[in-house]
Amino acid sequence: MNRSIGAAAAAACALGLATSAHAITWMFPIEGSQEVPVVASPGSGMATVTYDTVTNQLDWDISWSGLTGAVTVMHFHGAAAPGINAGVQVDIGGISGTTSPSIGMTTISELQEADLLAGLWYVNIHTAMHPGGEIRGQVVPTPGALALLGLGGAIIVGRRRRP
Repeated sequence: MNRSIGAAAAAACALGLATSAHAITWMFPIEGSQEVPVVASPGSGMATVTYDTVTNQLDWDISWSGLTGAVTVMHFHGAAAPGINAGVQVDIGGISGTTSPSIGMTTISELQEADLLAGLWYVNIHTAMHPGGEIRGQVVPTPGALALLGLGGAIIVGRRRRP
C-alpha cells in the first residue's frame, strides 16, 4: 500500500471516520447543546456507530455519564439535519438496554440507509427530567476527520499526478 494512502486512512480512523470497501464508522459526541431546544445537561456521551453497506447492519457502542437521572429511552432519530427534530428510526434502548455502555446492532432498510449516509440521523438519550431528550449527537464524522479525509485525498491525487 502506498505510504501516503495508508497514513491518511490511519489518521482518518483515529479522528472518527473510517471506511472500508463496505463499512463506514462514525465517532461523535452526544451533548445537551445539540438538543432542540438546547438542554443545559451536566451529562455527556460518546458514540461509535458502524454501518455495513452490503448487509445493512448498523452497530453501535454508546457511552454516557452525568445525566440528571436514569435513561428512560434511547433512539436513533431521522431524517433530520442538526437543529431539527425527527421521528424514531431505531429503538436503541429496546435492543441493547438503557445502561452505559449500550452496545447493539440491527438491520436497517435501504431508505433508512440513504438518510443515515446523508448525515440525517441522530442519537437521542432521554431521561425523566428531559423526556424530549437530555443529550443528542448527530451521526456525522467529527469536523477534524472530514478535514483530514480531504487532506488525504489531496495527497493521494497529488501523488498520482507525478510522473
